[in-house]
Amino acid sequence: MKSILLLAAITAFAQQPPPARILISYYSETGFTEKLAQTIGKGAASVSGVEVTVRKTTDVKDEDIPGYDGILLGTPVQWSNAATEARRFLDRVGAALWKAKVYGDGRTAGAFCTGGGVAMGKDIARLSILSAFLTMRFTVIGGVDDQGFGTLGPEATTGPADPGLSEKELEEGRQFGERFARMTRQIRVAR
Repeated sequence: MKSILLLAAITAFAQQPPPARILISYYSETGFTEKLAQTIGKGAASVSGVEVTVRKTTDVKDEDIPGYDGILLGTPVQWSNAATEARRFLDRVGAALWKAKVYGDGRTAGAFCTGGGVAMGKDIARLSILSAFLTMRFTVIGGVDDQGFGTLGPEATTGPADPGLSEKELEEGRQFGERFARMTRQIRVAR
């Protein structure tokens, strides 16, 4: 009887899909984008069936990129656009997928950013990132704001008029991490 139960447990365990692997990569100059990335990571890690990695863009190895089921990219806004380091990371993602002869099909992607002013290019920065991921054939996942409307992904205003990250901005990031992880896991299981 014990053998049958052990065999059933082993069979059930073997049938479980591997966890969805999520990379949350970011470039940060002041620490605000990093803090938002960490918060998004905590939200994503709260979802069962996912494995979350939070890394600076420069610390991600190109050969690891094709192994992720979902990629989030965070950037500070520079000159009303994504930072140069974030755009370089997108180039690396595209090159790594090309080299591995895979595309973003069946994978998810998203964006988040921080910027000094309320209207300093945060939408343009996120759209720039999302456009690159769409070109690579990823399924893009956006966020949801506190009123229930869809967003391009979390954003935070961190300039002198609104220094740091507010609890509201951090909560939006945490919820985005959960949403991204749930949807990535669902798409991963369906592949």
